Amino acid sequence: MKWIFKKANEYITGPRNKEYGNAYDNFDDITIGWNVIMKRALETHGYITPAHSTLMMDWLKTCRVLRTIDHEDSWIDKAGYTALGFDFVEYEKLSVEEKIKQTLGKKSENI
Repeated sequence: MKWIFKKANEYITGPRNKEYGNAYDNFDDITIGWNVIMKRALETHGYITPAHSTLMMDWLKTCRVLRTIDHEDSWIDKAGYTALGFDFVEYEKLSVEEKIKQTLGKKSENI
């Protein structure tokens, strides 16, 4: 199991450090944005929703892409989080009955 920590350290101090910058500075940037998102979520909803989580993940990717603006994978991830966030907001608007119907419909499609 110790090999995994050695490998992680190689990534953190090697490629990831080059791509995203100093780990502490990167996580500090992430923390600043997440605090803003959580503060507004608690003010407006009283809790953090899955849609808020997508905003937090988008912010994480934003902090990373700021260091490597041409990193295509980060841009794709950001687009995915935005799409998921919108889908989650739309899902939360459904009534309980509509959610059950939608869930049962998806399960029958998988059979």
